[in-house]
Amino acid sequence: MIFVGYCRHIPIPRRPGRHERNIRVNTKSSITGVGAVLAIGLALAGCSAQPGTSGEDGTTLSGSVVIDGSSTVAPNTEVAAELFGEEYPDVRVSVGVSGTGGGFEKFCNGETDISEASRQIAEDEIAACAANGIEFVELGIANDGLAVVVNPENDFVQCLTVDEISSMWRPDSPVTNWADVRDGFPDLAITLYGPGTDSGTFDFFTEEINGEGGAINPAYNDIGEDDNAAVLGVAGAAGNSAFIPLSFVDHADGQVRAIEIENEAGECAAPSLETVMDGSYNPLGRQLYLYPSAAALEKPEVLAFLEFYITNQAAIAETAGFIPLTDEQSTEANARLQSLLG
Repeated sequence: MIFVGYCRHIPIPRRPGRHERNIRVNTKSSITGVGAVLAIGLALAGCSAQPGTSGEDGTTLSGSVVIDGSSTVAPNTEVAAELFGEEYPDVRVSVGVSGTGGGFEKFCNGETDISEASRQIAEDEIAACAANGIEFVELGIANDGLAVVVNPENDFVQCLTVDEISSMWRPDSPVTNWADVRDGFPDLAITLYGPGTDSGTFDFFTEEINGEGGAINPAYNDIGEDDNAAVLGVAGAAGNSAFIPLSFVDHADGQVRAIEIENEAGECAAPSLETVMDGSYNPLGRQLYLYPSAAALEKPEVLAFLEFYITNQAAIAETAGFIPLTDEQSTEANARLQSLLG
């Protein structure tokens, strides 16, 4: 077994958002000078086992870990990869962004070691993997919420019901003016922005809001895997709206405003760390996942990376601007991790 020591509650500053920096985690020479990331890297290194870069036989750990998938999860994994590189500089970790669906397509074709996902793997994707002999394990690594955002000049929308949100996003006869969403709202045209069909965020939102995965207003602006494009789109006019991961709202510098959503209890809940973790931000709170293949788990560098990621998930999530696992989720993730390590 490869052991990576860790500290559980490390006080660290939040890292700048993914779109505030130009970063690719592809080689052992990836960026390590960012203040917050270096600080946590040193903190984690100070708690690690000795020697920090060796396997159980004393040899230096090397090799590669190929990851692809969700654009939502990627910023969190980029942080994990950078910090892991501080401990294991001879392991190359690449983090691609093909969307959850695109990532699973590559994964089920045997092109990647780990697939990132902002939703659980779908039945057709399980079948595709099975057809190619790809076995896998599901690991929860963080939480996030989907935020419905509006332009900051929109001061009349504070809380919407799921039905009201669906009235704009449904595929059949969607409303196109805020006056038609609720009596009393002004006569203001609605322009919508959201991710494309390869996105797990797209699948999750359409399932939870419209009741069917993939069912969506055909007139919306498809921004692909670039959630920052949705931020810019909403910032462009007072009537615009979008759904984006909460982590992108936090780094939008006030260009958009997240509204509250009426939950199952009939209460208006704003998206936040607290409401996602306590479950009150429903139905748009969600868990984020990694899916390593059985073949990849035969590689010691993949096991080491997963151990580092899971055991340090809270500090990684805080640094990347995500929401850590709940105690129950963390217990489950660590139990699955230990079963893999043997």
